[in-house]
Amino acid sequence: MIGFLRYLGSFLGFTSWYGVQILGSALFGVKQRPGGVYDRCSRGWARGMLWGTGMKARVVGRERLDPSVPVVYVSNHASFADIWAIITEFPGTVRFVYKRQMDWIPIFGLCLRAMKHIPIDRKRKSKTFAAYDGAAEQIRQGISAVVFVEGTRSLDGRLLPFKKGSFVLAILAQAPVVPVFCENTHALMPSGSFSPKPGMVTLHIGAPIPTSGLGHEDRDRLAGAARVALLGLGAEEGEQ
Repeated sequence: MIGFLRYLGSFLGFTSWYGVQILGSALFGVKQRPGGVYDRCSRGWARGMLWGTGMKARVVGRERLDPSVPVVYVSNHASFADIWAIITEFPGTVRFVYKRQMDWIPIFGLCLRAMKHIPIDRKRKSKTFAAYDGAAEQIRQGISAVVFVEGTRSLDGRLLPFKKGSFVLAILAQAPVVPVFCENTHALMPSGSFSPKPGMVTLHIGAPIPTSGLGHEDRDRLAGAARVALLGLGAEEGEQ
């Protein structure tokens, strides 16, 4: 019960506090810029969620996080805590690919749109491809995209089959793919739980996989290389 109350209080409090700043900035036409109000509020919210739930985050392979090079991060996904840790620890301007259904979450959905995160409606392929075209242009302009490559949260923490959209996006943008393995988030806050446990989240960063010169037909090969890399990062900690 204590864990649930801490989570609920943190979500309502920090989402409201930073949401007002984000929506107010958008209303007054504040532009997106590196380190600007949208980036600061995003990190403030994520750090607040970690603090409020008693979690901390650390990075293994931080030297592979280069804010001067826009990339597509492909990550496993077992918990909401993955999101908090990534936003807190990753440098530069980072935006997530997310399910369009999240637009309906009060305040939160409006903030996602105001900050130009990337909504995907997988039920409508024509709109999905259009969204990836727009996202690729954002990446070319300097943002990095985070894609939870399984398309949903894993129920047992094991790596699910990959969706190919993230690799299509990376090829369209001609941006490197950087594998990310989120360790311990399933143990602290598994899918379906709203009562997180205090503890340490570790983000393992893999070597960038280049996409320069690749075409649409290379997406399966790129996905295979990313899967091998993610399994390797997980195996380092015995979490394959």
